[in-house]
Parts: sequence; C-alpha cells; structure tokens
Amino acid sequence: MRHSVAPNRMSQVASQATNAAAMNRLLEKKKEYDAVAALERGLADDCEVMADAGQVHGQVLEQWQNMFRILDLFLASRQQHGMDDSTVPESAPGERLVRVPLDELQVDATNPARGA
Repeated sequence: MRHSVAPNRMSQVASQATNAAAMNRLLEKKKEYDAVAALERGLADDCEVMADAGQVHGQVLEQWQNMFRILDLFLASRQQHGMDDSTVPESAPGERLVRVPLDELQVDATNPARGA
C-alpha cells in the first residue's frame, strides 16, 4: 500500500507560512530596534549639547562676582570724589573702565584678510 504525500505537503505549507510570519515579525522588531538606536544617538547628542551649555553657564556665573566688584570700585571712586552723574571721573592710573567694540572684533575674527 502506498502512503499519501498530502500530509507532508500540508506540513511544508504550514511551516512556510510560519517562517513568513516569523520573518515579518523579525523585520518589524529590527525596525523598532533601529528606531530606538537612532533615538538614543539623538538623545546622546542633545545631552552633550546640554552639558556644554551647563559649563558655559557656570563660567558666566563665575564672572558675576568680578563684575560686581568692579562696579563697587567704580561707585566707591565716584563717592570719594564727590561727583554727581553729570561729571566724568578722573581715574587713577590703571583703574579705568573701557568699552571694547565687540562687533568690530567679531567682524575681524570672521574676516582674517581684513585684519592683516
């Protein structure tokens, strides 16, 4: 008596369908993994930017104490000389507030041929 091949064919079709479903699920999970990996890279970049910003913020805050000291010296020198707001104080040698033209310095920094 000859055995039927139909049950073997049915098991092959079922296993192929299972393999196709497993491959689809694998591709879906791979896409999810790639998306999470991209998100982590983006977050890492953002964290580095925030860390740099924190350092700059700390450096600026360190300067405020020095700025207040300079302003106190300026106000003290005005009071010592008994000047009002309309007069310009005469500074002692080495004690003068100056205005630095930052806009011109930035233009010179971006155009080195002009400064040479």
